[in-house]
Amino acid sequence: QQQLVESGGCLVQPGGSLRLSCVASGFTFSSYAMSWYRRQAPGKERELVASISSTEDSTMYADSVKGRFTISRDNAKKTVYLQMNSLKPDDTAVYYCNAKSWRVLWGQGTQVTVSS
Repeated sequence: QQQLVESGGCLVQPGGSLRLSCVASGFTFSSYAMSWYRRQAPGKERELVASISSTEDSTMYADSVKGRFTISRDNAKKTVYLQMNSLKPDDTAVYYCNAKSWRVLWGQGTQVTVSS
């Protein structure tokens, strides 16, 4: 069974840092590009936050998180990470892990709340 399980979301103060993790199982993780998306409010579309290629040689970031967030992956651990620094209230969202190759897989999401 193909599965993505996110963790690491919590309540954090503005200016703080957080690292999200997404552990994959049931498929060949190293063959998939991995991404983080977020949905900032119910009914709003999920937006792409960051992506990393299967071979780790290419990354991309949404303009809103450039310079603050870093995506990385460990193919041996079948895990993708999102390091989030200098968090802002606007970063409050449910963050979803996404795996893309010849098919697309989604995790269930983890809530990040940035508030004082």
